[in-house]
Amino acid sequence: MTDAAKPAGKSLDLAHVLRNQLRNIAPLITLIALVAFFSIASPSFMTLDNFANILAQVSLTSIIAVGLTFVILTGEIDLSVAAVANATGIVVAFFTLQPAYANIQNLPLPGLVAVILALATCGLLGLVTAFGVTRIGIPSFIMTLAMMQIAAGISAMLVRGQIAYKFPDIIQVLGSGQYIGVRWLIIVAMLVLLIAHLVLTYTRFGRYVYMTGGNRDAAEYSGVNVKFIIGAVMVISAVLSGFSGMLGVAYFGSAQQNQFDTFLLDAIAAVVVGGTSLFGGRGGIGNTIIGLLVLGVLNNGLDHVNIDSFLKILIRGLILLIALVVNVYAQMMRDSSTATE
Repeated sequence: MTDAAKPAGKSLDLAHVLRNQLRNIAPLITLIALVAFFSIASPSFMTLDNFANILAQVSLTSIIAVGLTFVILTGEIDLSVAAVANATGIVVAFFTLQPAYANIQNLPLPGLVAVILALATCGLLGLVTAFGVTRIGIPSFIMTLAMMQIAAGISAMLVRGQIAYKFPDIIQVLGSGQYIGVRWLIIVAMLVLLIAHLVLTYTRFGRYVYMTGGNRDAAEYSGVNVKFIIGAVMVISAVLSGFSGMLGVAYFGSAQQNQFDTFLLDAIAAVVVGGTSLFGGRGGIGNTIIGLLVLGVLNNGLDHVNIDSFLKILIRGLILLIALVVNVYAQMMRDSSTATE
């Protein structure tokens, strides 16, 4: 290689790295910039207690976002995650003895039985979604939209506008208790993230998830049971959403209709902002963790600088829009690069 050719080679390498890593680099730069800005803007932001608050605030969303990461990696979407979380939290409350003032006609059962029935409920909802998408052929966008309404209907039927306050002891401990000074909710969320990362990175199922999202036809020609993979990720998403919903009612101290409505946008935003491709096949749990931290730092930091609550909603929307633009642009750059190679 001549001396004149070296700079051009380096330039090409840099362009190649940017094309392939833009989706990963942009969220990390955003996170660093947000931390730096809020640390300067508010002295109370950069403290260990506040960092623990941020982790606690994103813990419920992170469990839902893990399931959604599996779904989006296959190139599908699940719009029912928040409604399933809400329904499952209400189901576990329905099977727990409520105080008389709650005015809910419920069916008290032993705590472990209530938890198992609640998990079975969200698993069943996931199976129905999987059947609709893989066997009937309904697009996941439409199928999960219908499931969102079904889950909302379950919530409404069970509590009928009332609020439940009691939950099984194990849910109470995991949702609102602490272990040696650390909230159980944070520990559980980190374990879920770790297990999901190991599954996606080191197991055959994880490779099939990426293959299904990367090129569905090629995956089928390679012998991957694409329908099974898509059905499985739909069930995983529903079960993790339900698990988060059960912990959430203990975290909030009550179970009521529409309690988790904002979690749908938060979970999708965490996955997309982190850099997982909306088109499937690229991204992972590491990206979702960065996305969760970006949203957590943004929400927490805006509270520290006492910004108008309506402006806060607008800023979150703009951040999501920018992430979507980067996501689509990164995909276009990669497609262009692949076509020229």
